[in-house]
Amino acid sequence: MRTRLLWLALPIAAACAAPAPKPAGPDPSAGITTDRLMPIIQTLASDEFEGRAPGTRGEKKTVAYLTERFQALGLEPGNQDGTFVQAVPLRGIKSEPKVYFTQGETTLQPEFPADYTALSRRPDGTTVEGSEIVFVGYGVRAREWNWDDYKDFDLRGKTLLMLVGDPPVSNPKNASELDPKTFKGRAMTYYGRYTYKYEIASRLGAAAAFVIHETEPAGYPYEVVSGSFGREQFDLRLSSAAPPRVSVEGWLHEATARRLLTLAGLDFDQLKGAAVRRDFKPVTLGVQLRARVKNETRDIDSNNVAAKIVGTDPDLLDEWVIYSAHWDHLGKDEARPGDKIFNGAVDNASGLAALLEIAAAFKRLPVAPRRSILFLSPTAEEKGLLGAEYYVARPLHALDKTLALLNMDSLNPWGPTTDLPFLGLEHSTLADYAQAAAKSQGRELAGDPAPHKGLFFRSDHFPFVKAGVPALNIQGGDNVIGEPPGWGKRKRDEFVANDYHKPTDEPKPGWDLRGMAQDARALFKIGREVAESRTRPEWKSGSEFRRR
Repeated sequence: MRTRLLWLALPIAAACAAPAPKPAGPDPSAGITTDRLMPIIQTLASDEFEGRAPGTRGEKKTVAYLTERFQALGLEPGNQDGTFVQAVPLRGIKSEPKVYFTQGETTLQPEFPADYTALSRRPDGTTVEGSEIVFVGYGVRAREWNWDDYKDFDLRGKTLLMLVGDPPVSNPKNASELDPKTFKGRAMTYYGRYTYKYEIASRLGAAAAFVIHETEPAGYPYEVVSGSFGREQFDLRLSSAAPPRVSVEGWLHEATARRLLTLAGLDFDQLKGAAVRRDFKPVTLGVQLRARVKNETRDIDSNNVAAKIVGTDPDLLDEWVIYSAHWDHLGKDEARPGDKIFNGAVDNASGLAALLEIAAAFKRLPVAPRRSILFLSPTAEEKGLLGAEYYVARPLHALDKTLALLNMDSLNPWGPTTDLPFLGLEHSTLADYAQAAAKSQGRELAGDPAPHKGLFFRSDHFPFVKAGVPALNIQGGDNVIGEPPGWGKRKRDEFVANDYHKPTDEPKPGWDLRGMAQDARALFKIGREVAESRTRPEWKSGSEFRRR
């Protein structure tokens, strides 16, 4: 609530909302309707597309479909080589791990993937013998908050055991709340994201790193972890030498972590309580890890899909606004009983439908915007934002001339809402454009609906943010018109519990796509205003990404 009230109180910056005069005429985004969105979702989420996994027949069909739709709309190829694709070289890695936790004569052998996941991103796999396990609390080193879980311990060759999320530090003025001045209170920072924890373990020279899964701070049940990390993983195949990675990246089910700590004669809850203090120091368990990870690898030639509308102002047409929505999902699991296809209707056929319809709306403008618009559909979002990472590493159009990115991932299929939530409002003056769009629809701008889940770090906008491009990611609203307050949140929670990353993410008979159309029209307005504005969006002074 504090987050939402803050953004409702934001003034609309006059300089940022000062577009050049636009030709009069009907609003082209009015053509974004439910009867145009639904057929796209039904097509892309059909069994014919086989779950849209990179490197499969599903990818070929998806890339061809998007290319044909962009061409039919009259968009130009987004790649400067004259094509609608950007080749993204991937490596598929299927790890077969064996993990043992040993103390003296006692050995704990958890079951993969029910009790743990473990993978090695080294092509040939890895072996770890007798690595000492050290509990490092939340695994955070954040000098801006005077926090260091590692102190001066030498952790080279050790196995790090970490809690997921940020340290939940109590507010010294109100013990029932989290301290908003330490790790942003309830809102997750990047230090809480599991990817950060593997990154710092790599920098410290650890042999392995395991994150303890807990549903509330992780933001999803363990089945999401086992369903994703228990299968083939992907990495980019880059010609330049990549920085060294910790040889084993893993998750432990909370029950497995408790068994491990009991083996060490330690109590999980006591250690977790100690980890929220600044004076916490790493705890050696007296237990060793033995791990063998055998890898089966394959090279995959995947593709980002990109189309563009060139701006009309000769002085600004080399500046860009990007709309993005990843095309991939989880494909097929032939070993799975029953339904084997992960259709990915909400995640992310919904985003693709909005991307295509927003592109169509821009083409209905009598005059294109002053700046250029890129419609980007990255690959391998589900494998670690890899298509977006590749674009950032090898952009089709200069990043320092990319003003904004508006990302669509899992849009709202449950009806129109009175609120308009975005991730990223606190970071840049794109919040002012979002406020104006909300006001034009008679809606209330809202911030992150679940700041503790770290959603801002979990989709394709984030690689752009890390590279210095202001970005927003739209979220479904909580307050659906005609339903009780918070009904939209309840529907999202049901989706996460029942359908997220499962074969049941299919088009549902009860969907009401008026909310999706409503959100797509808001996104059109934001992107158009940025593309026409006399000024560029700016980073806010309090954003940790401003320096980039």
